[in-house]
Amino acid sequence: MNRREDFNHYREKYPTFIYKSYSYEIEEDLKIIYHFEIPGLKEFHPEIIIPKKNIKISYDKDYLEYLVFHVGLIELISYVKSTCSRKIIIEAGYLSEEQIPFFQKLYFNGLGEFLYRNGITISSEELFDIECTQMKKILPSNDYTGEGNLICVGGGKDSCVSLEILKNEDNVCFMMNPKTPALECSKVAGYSDDEMICVTRKLDHGIIELNEEGYLNGHTPLSSLIAFLSYLCCYLNGRRNIVLSNEASANQPTIPGTSINHQYSKSLEFENDFREYMDHFIRLNISYFSLLRGLSEYNIAKIFSHYPKYHSVFKSCNLGSKEKEWIWCCNCPKCLFIYTILAPFLSKKERIDIFGEDLFDREDLIDMMLDMIGYGNSKPFECVGTYEEAKLAISQVIQKGENGYLLDYYHNHFPLELDDKDIITYQESDNIGIYNTLVKEELEKYD
Repeated sequence: MNRREDFNHYREKYPTFIYKSYSYEIEEDLKIIYHFEIPGLKEFHPEIIIPKKNIKISYDKDYLEYLVFHVGLIELISYVKSTCSRKIIIEAGYLSEEQIPFFQKLYFNGLGEFLYRNGITISSEELFDIECTQMKKILPSNDYTGEGNLICVGGGKDSCVSLEILKNEDNVCFMMNPKTPALECSKVAGYSDDEMICVTRKLDHGIIELNEEGYLNGHTPLSSLIAFLSYLCCYLNGRRNIVLSNEASANQPTIPGTSINHQYSKSLEFENDFREYMDHFIRLNISYFSLLRGLSEYNIAKIFSHYPKYHSVFKSCNLGSKEKEWIWCCNCPKCLFIYTILAPFLSKKERIDIFGEDLFDREDLIDMMLDMIGYGNSKPFECVGTYEEAKLAISQVIQKGENGYLLDYYHNHFPLELDDKDIITYQESDNIGIYNTLVKEELEKYD
């Protein structure tokens, strides 16, 4: 798809996007409403709702408002992308000239897939000009000291591994618009409703209307919104650490030879940028890190295979929903990759019990497999692991003597790649400190 002409047209017709203000109230819950406008086109009023029961501290109003303001700086991406208005005017709060480059980089890289798939070529400097109209406001000094972990749970195998590794720690679970698998995995891990922070995010229906009318649309960096939202909730809940479950594979570009990465806001680059920004400009004693950053998807699958209590409830498929009961659709790259990466560690019967069928026997998934192992047109625009991990997993299953259309095709066309040295090695992360030991010990249990 090439929508360059539409891109130029909308930017010329709607040159300005305004982050006008936000409002909030704390009655039954903390309800936040953002106020955005594309002059001459539409206003938007999305909402964020945080259950009041999850507010555990006597918070500082200035910090609350500054964090709420920052969540809006990420929420606006879902709306400004419809026209890619050149100028973003921030009226809702203050940003210094030193802060703006962080958001310019995030907007550009976070919309990298969106730009690529719409056939738009533009530089970071040209995409958006961010202008702030507010006067500087100094945050008061603080002596905030949190305790314990806020673990972000998505319902896939990765967050289940984090829940198990940290099962003896002081934790709460965090979810945004939680799907059934995230709730069930948290319950299987032993968490009660009171130990779950379930945030509701409501899009303004106006953006759906624009999408239906043909305005620009595509992937946004949702994990960056979760980063800022989890930081706000971590503060309100009195926690010390925000724990993600992003793995080493998230750093690989989706389009080889470019910086375009479907998982940009799950990458170590974003993680480091976010931590540096919050430490410098927010200055609360809160750490943000991925517990599994030193692990490959292959290693995570190895560990997860030993947690059978999650096997019937975890889901990673973004397409499989039937009357709100989430299933494996078995027709998307995510399903095929998870099936593949678990294959060296689970029997065919165990895999079929999870997915409902043997995906290795699906002739219609051949192009998907080729993309997944690096012999297709491009890496799938999904949260999947590296080519090397997929080839290793397939090769090991073939070596074990399994058959199936995809396995036989691979065996007949490509060499087995069984060198696992770089894939199975745990890389210690400076970001997670003493938790390196816990992760390494968990991996070594199953070597």
